[in-house]
Amino acid sequence: MKYLYEEVAYLKGLAEGLEISNESKEGKIIHKIVSTLETFADAIVDLSEEQEDLIEYVESIDEDLADVEDDIYEDEDEEDDDDEFSYIEMECPNCGDLVEIDEDLLYDDEVDVVCPNCQAIILSSEDEEGCICSDCDCDHE
Repeated sequence: MKYLYEEVAYLKGLAEGLEISNESKEGKIIHKIVSTLETFADAIVDLSEEQEDLIEYVESIDEDLADVEDDIYEDEDEEDDDDEFSYIEMECPNCGDLVEIDEDLLYDDEVDVVCPNCQAIILSSEDEEGCICSDCDCDHE
């Protein structure tokens, strides 16, 4: 923006060098035009500085937003990982509802599998026989 000041200063010097008087009609308008150009140059420089500040601020917001997006999409990726579990569908012997059970729980001797509907124990950790499903390869039959 320095060139704007240089151009306005050149015009101002040219008007003074030509000895254009402020008293004539033409002189008044030329000096007013140069003065107005000087005001425009100041305003443009101010706007340019404010624009640079806004650009820095928007870039900062963009970086923060990118961090938030990473956190959100990372959570969604973790939820997608949860879908990778394999489930076995079993019928509750007490209420007859179908219940999905994580296949890993079927072979865990320390966990009781409880029906979420009636709270009855479907598979007990105390049972030596293990699971009561018909779809798995248990040796308890």
